[in-house]
Amino acid sequence: MQLKKMNIELINKESNFLEKGIEYFWKQWGNESNFDFYKDCIENSPSDDKSLPKFYLMLDGDKIIGSYALLTNDLISRQDLLPWFACLFIDESYRNQGLANEMIKHSIDESRKGGFDTLYLSTELNHFYEKKGWNYYSKGYTAFGDRIKIYSKKLN
Repeated sequence: MQLKKMNIELINKESNFLEKGIEYFWKQWGNESNFDFYKDCIENSPSDDKSLPKFYLMLDGDKIIGSYALLTNDLISRQDLLPWFACLFIDESYRNQGLANEMIKHSIDESRKGGFDTLYLSTELNHFYEKKGWNYYSKGYTAFGDRIKIYSKKLN
């Protein structure tokens, strides 16, 4: 199968995909009561290279097919670490084509532009990120008291 190159676009208040992007993030990661949380986060995200948070969409033409974010914290206890790679999602019909790898590579490039040398993530997934070169860093705790794994990736 030949991998088709998709576009990855930053979304913020200047983006042509702002409303659709907010809706996409919220549908993948939100719930019925927190639409305004996603809207406020994304509308107020900066457009310069060094500031966080950042929200990205993967596009196939004008169709949104995926997302990820770079955050100051992924709503877990380890607020001393940043940036956080979060909200990775690829639409089901586009999975198994290497697009998650493309998003991860993009996040690494964007984090380097921001002057960071390590990227972190929290996940309940087993083996997905290890296969992509991430290393177990430590445990953390969610705001709900659940224990979660933290991974890191050196960006050099």
